[in-house]
Amino acid sequence: MLPELDRLIRLQRLETATAEAQEAIEGIPAASAALDARLDERAAELDAAKRRVTAQRAARQTDENALSQVQARLTRYKDQVMAVRTTAELHALQAEIATAEAEVARLEHRVLEQMLEADELTTAVTEAERTESDERTVVEAEREALEDRQRALRAQVERHAGERAALVDELPAHLSALFDTLTRGRKGLAVAEARDGRCMSCRVRLRPQLYNDIRLNRTLIQCESCQRILHYAPEPGAATGQPS
Repeated sequence: MLPELDRLIRLQRLETATAEAQEAIEGIPAASAALDARLDERAAELDAAKRRVTAQRAARQTDENALSQVQARLTRYKDQVMAVRTTAELHALQAEIATAEAEVARLEHRVLEQMLEADELTTAVTEAERTESDERTVVEAEREALEDRQRALRAQVERHAGERAALVDELPAHLSALFDTLTRGRKGLAVAEARDGRCMSCRVRLRPQLYNDIRLNRTLIQCESCQRILHYAPEPGAATGQPS
């Protein structure tokens, strides 16, 4: 293979790998934000569970206060029974007692339901706390892995930059300039493979003689359609003779 072509192929591989690494680095903030969103969601669920407990306790306290007031009123009514003087007063007092007893029964039932509900809500808070804690553990591990990946990618970019500079130094100035021009104008792809008679980048069919010349890898040949520098990579295990 022509040495300059070999260097250009390696330069393209570095360019592609660097672009992929840069894209991955640029995606890390979004991945980190997604981790934050997961924690925020678990925290919101825990906060909602705690607020339900607080609201339920307030409602239960209100009913317990109301129950105490009705029970006190019922006690007064019963104490007054011995002091009534007329049948009408007795009937009126008995009606008040019956109403108070019904209200006591209703409130006692409601308070009992709230006690059972309180157990369920407390359990829900405990479960939300466990879920939030487990998620935090998982997210911290994922964030650490994300940070490790970011460091590795940045190191890769720096390493590729050094390798790229070394390759560029070995290329004639006009070829490195051509590579840079094609890279900017062809979405980062200046060197492409030719296979099955086509440029594998723009997919345009190549002239048979041109394709045969490309298969030799002995000269720099550009695609007549997209202008990318073409090379031929034999299939693994394929014979490496002269093209027909």
